[in-house]
Amino acid sequence: MTQSTGLDLNLLVALDVLLEEQSVRGAARRLHLSEPAMSRTLGRIRKALGDPVLVRAGRRMVPTPHALAVRAEVSAVVERARALFAPGRDADLRTVTRTFTILGHDAMAATHGPPLFARAAREAPGIRLRFLSESHVDAPFLRQGTADLEVGVIDSVAPEVHTEAVYEDRMLGVVRDGHPLLQGELTPERFAGSAGHLIVSRRGRQRGPVDDALAELGLERRVVGSVGTYPASLFVLRETGLIGLISQWGRPLADALKLVTFEIPLRLPAVSVGFAWHPRHDADPAHAWLRDCVRELMRMGPGPNPAPASPANRV
Repeated sequence: MTQSTGLDLNLLVALDVLLEEQSVRGAARRLHLSEPAMSRTLGRIRKALGDPVLVRAGRRMVPTPHALAVRAEVSAVVERARALFAPGRDADLRTVTRTFTILGHDAMAATHGPPLFARAAREAPGIRLRFLSESHVDAPFLRQGTADLEVGVIDSVAPEVHTEAVYEDRMLGVVRDGHPLLQGELTPERFAGSAGHLIVSRRGRQRGPVDDALAELGLERRVVGSVGTYPASLFVLRETGLIGLISQWGRPLADALKLVTFEIPLRLPAVSVGFAWHPRHDADPAHAWLRDCVRELMRMGPGPNPAPASPANRV
């Protein structure tokens, strides 16, 4: 940075942490400074940018529109500087202090969160993980710096974003134990008409690939509504006679609630699952570690299928 801007690399690091913490106290703790020193640093940043950066909103602080606009670039500059001065990809991760934000549906956090937190505690105790749920609207979260990694079905990304497919998932039916659908041969007709169906859609959609497959057979199911996440749907299914869906990968969540999964008697397309990140993270050893962790966890899968338990083709 030039001298005329009054904004040096230390201020950029402080600004990056302030925007992440959205708290003078939290930023001071992260940077091992006193709160008064952090407040003075924020004052210098405000003067250099000509913007308040963080403003009071009730009992907390929120970024200004200008701060949100520059957040991704600030993070990118700081990360490039870290990569430049890092001793290489074999740097000791135990000395790294970072917060990584992972964007994905709740089932990802529920299944991958525990082993990922455990691995971070062993290998990189200074790294904090923050899971964000998918939004009902599409936005360039990776480009904006709102998220460091997007995990799940990556079907809409900016052209510069890197993606990596890890495996192909498939959908299973799921109902409460003792559901009448589990008795006898499961045909498309019984699947469509034996009970109401619950859809999972972050956008509130009432139709999906199952409806297209049924329509090809001249069938239609009765959709009673939708919820935003798979974990929420499982609690609804446990207390009702509705029919739902869960991915093969998310089946352990259904097992934990003693729900029964079964093969859907339809030809459904496979779903490509993986993760995506912005190229500004390519040379970052800590981010490479995060990608390696997530890749390994996703490749492990949900575990082997138990043997079929009834004529309903339970899995």
